[in-house]
Amino acid sequence: MHFVKMTWLSSLSVKILLAYVIGAVLSVLLIVVTAGAIVQSQGDALSGFDVADTTRDLAEELQFDSEGNPVGIGDGRFDRHGGFDLDDDFKLEWIFESLKQESAYRVLDASGRVVLFSAAGQAFWPEAGAARRLERGRFEFEREGVAMRGATEPVERNGKVWYVQFAVSKRFLHLIYQAFALPFTGAGITLFSLVLLFVFGPCVYITLRYALKPVRRISESAAEISPRSIHARLGGTGAVPSEIAPLVDSFNRVLERLEQGYRIQQEFLATAAHELKTPLALVRAQVELGAPSAERSMLLGDVEHMSRQVQQLLHLAEASEPQNYRPVVVDMHVVVHEVASYLQRMADAGGVRLELPKQANGVSWTADRGALFTLLKNLLENAIQHTPAGTLVSVEVDDTTLSVRDWGPGVPQDQLPKIFTRFWRGHHRRDQGAGLGMAICQEIAVAHGWSLCAYRADPGLRAVVSRPQPAA
Repeated sequence: MHFVKMTWLSSLSVKILLAYVIGAVLSVLLIVVTAGAIVQSQGDALSGFDVADTTRDLAEELQFDSEGNPVGIGDGRFDRHGGFDLDDDFKLEWIFESLKQESAYRVLDASGRVVLFSAAGQAFWPEAGAARRLERGRFEFEREGVAMRGATEPVERNGKVWYVQFAVSKRFLHLIYQAFALPFTGAGITLFSLVLLFVFGPCVYITLRYALKPVRRISESAAEISPRSIHARLGGTGAVPSEIAPLVDSFNRVLERLEQGYRIQQEFLATAAHELKTPLALVRAQVELGAPSAERSMLLGDVEHMSRQVQQLLHLAEASEPQNYRPVVVDMHVVVHEVASYLQRMADAGGVRLELPKQANGVSWTADRGALFTLLKNLLENAIQHTPAGTLVSVEVDDTTLSVRDWGPGVPQDQLPKIFTRFWRGHHRRDQGAGLGMAICQEIAVAHGWSLCAYRADPGLRAVVSRPQPAA
């Protein structure tokens, strides 16, 4: 049960959906909190009924007679600044008549004399205070214990200036806000929340299913890969999300390396079994026939041959694993002379002279010392086995190359690519090796990042190990 729960939580779709739900909830909460904060801080100003804008609308609708004197407010159908927009059956005068305890307007001339007023009459207005200042702007006053809010707007006509004043009670503004603004605000938040959850939610879910469908197909393809179908690859990355495509490509490259290693292993095992089958069969036959003492040397030779094959197989297995290497700085001349001393008896037995570079300082490579010794030993051993008596094998080394050359018959040009093939054996050998020495050298070179190549030398063969130019 715990495992199922953890698998559910690790789902990419679930994580994205949870992130969406949390984001949606936080967005709604933020809107609610912000709206509440504005309501608390602004109070009646949030009613949406701006006194200054309404006064400006009234001023624009002020009507004049032929002599340029104000005679009334227009038909009540003005909305340039969000003010009234009433039907012909609803005139402004009717509104002010109905609400004469809560709102009123009046018009004053430049001397402050009232020339026009609404149904509330002059008693609605204070005798002194901010309302008597003839200048554009807002003002407040109190009427019979009720807080009022008003504004003044100047109007110029035929060289004269008239001042339109409009006032409304704060309690009426609160009523408007409570009756219209708050319900609309709550309805808006509710509608936004429903749209966010029930419209965008399914859209996100459908988008995720569509976007992750290629990933599910890739997962199914990967689950079907087995040792019997290791040649299979994951589908193309065209429909895969761009964030997943590099992972698919990397996985396919891993499969290629696994397939290559698997094929090499199968070939190696098949060849090794074939190589060991014949000498084992011969030894068994000799033993079953009761070999005389004269043939014991032959049996010992077969056993020695198999022991050598097993030893080289072990070396090849070790050389194929880069994690077995421990690179250090190695003096190349010291290693060359150590290998030559190790093989001197073989060279003397074959009548081959070894020509080595003179001892010098400053030629150092970074390598696993044991692997480097094995590589050079196999190259020299191969050269000694293929060169005729009375000739020599030379070794040269510098900062970037190590070469071993013999003066033997060489290898035909068409057979040069086979030199590093496992179990391949050339002619003119003085022993019955397993044909793994040069393959081991190739594995060691590849593990170090070097290249190993063979060239015809006319006469003979030259094997060259090259490494990248060391950094200055």
